[in-house]
Amino acid sequence: MSYKRNYGFAILGTGMISHFHAHAIKALEDARLVAVCSRSKARAESFARTFGCEAFDRLDALLSLRDVDILVIATPSGTHMEAAVAAAKAGKHVLCEKPLDVTLERVDAMIAAHHQAGTKLGCTFQIRYTPALQPIRDAICEGRFGTLTYAGVYVPWWRSAEYYRESSWHGTRQLDGGGALMNQAIHMIDLLCDVMPPVIAVTGFTSSAGHGPLGIETEDAAVAALRFAGGAVGVIYGTTAAWPGFAKRLEISGTQGTAILVDDHLSVFEFQDKRQTDADVVMRFGSGSPVHGVSDPAAMTPVLHTRCFQDFISSLREGTPFLISGESARRSVALICAIYESAQTGKAISF
Repeated sequence: MSYKRNYGFAILGTGMISHFHAHAIKALEDARLVAVCSRSKARAESFARTFGCEAFDRLDALLSLRDVDILVIATPSGTHMEAAVAAAKAGKHVLCEKPLDVTLERVDAMIAAHHQAGTKLGCTFQIRYTPALQPIRDAICEGRFGTLTYAGVYVPWWRSAEYYRESSWHGTRQLDGGGALMNQAIHMIDLLCDVMPPVIAVTGFTSSAGHGPLGIETEDAAVAALRFAGGAVGVIYGTTAAWPGFAKRLEISGTQGTAILVDDHLSVFEFQDKRQTDADVVMRFGSGSPVHGVSDPAAMTPVLHTRCFQDFISSLREGTPFLISGESARRSVALICAIYESAQTGKAISF
C-alpha cells in the first residue's frame, strides 16, 4: 500500500472568505488545517475554536511550524505580496486569494520569490473549475467555433452601502486596488484570459456614480472594449451598482458557433457542425444551481474552492503545473491595470 501524504494548511486572515477556505480544506481527505493567523489574537482564537486548529497573531511564528506545507493568504488584496514573499523564504507553498496583488510590480515580486525558493505559487480563481466550462474549452481546442470573432464577460452585481461602510478596505485604492473589476469581475476576466487568445489592445471607462456619495476611491462600474490576437473583439462589463444583482455571463462567438455560460450552466451551445453529443452536453450542463454572490458575497458555496485546493495538492504530489499558477493569475491583473490606465488617460492601451 502506497503512502498518501497529508498536506498541512495554514490560513492567514480571518475575514469572510477565510471561512470558505477552511471548509474547503476540511472537505479534503489528504489535507488538514493546522493553524490560522490574524492581527487580532481574539479573532484567530475564535476561528481556531470553530475549525479545530492553532491560533497565531504573528506570521513568522506560524511559518516556523514544520507541519505547515501551504499558506493560504486571505487578507486584503493589497497586502498579499509581503505574506507570499515571507512564505517563500520559509519554504512554504502559497495558495493566494484573488487577485495575487493589486499592481504588476507586487505580483512579479511574488512570482520571483517563489521561483527563487523552488516553492509553488497559486491563486484561487475557483470559477475555472466550473464543470460547464470544459465543453467550451474542448470546442475551442477542436476549432468548432470556426474563426473566433467575439468574446465578452458581464458581471452585473450589487453591493450595498454597508458592504463599503463596514469594511476598512473595500473600495480603497491601496488595499482593494480597484473596485468592481479588481474585486468582483476579476473572476470572469480571468476566464476570458484563460480561454481566449491574448488581448492585444484595450480601451476602458470607469465610474463610481452608484456609490460615489459613500466616498469610495474606486469604480463601481466599468466597461472595456478589447481586441484579441487573431482579430476577435470583446467586451468587459463589471459593476456593483446593478440592483438587485444578476448572474455573471461569458459569451464566445465565431463564424461556426456560439456558447454562452450563465453562472454555472450553458444557456447556449450551438455549432454549425451539429453533433449528437451536443445534446448530451446541453442536457448535462444546461441547467444550474441558484445564482450565488450577486448581492451578498457570503451566499457563495465552497464547492469550487474545494476543487481548486485539491488540484493544488495534486500538483504538489505529482510535480505537475498548477492550473492557476502565478504567471497565469498575473494576466487578469495586467488586463485590469490596462483598463484603469486607459480610463485615466483616455487612450487605448496596447499590449
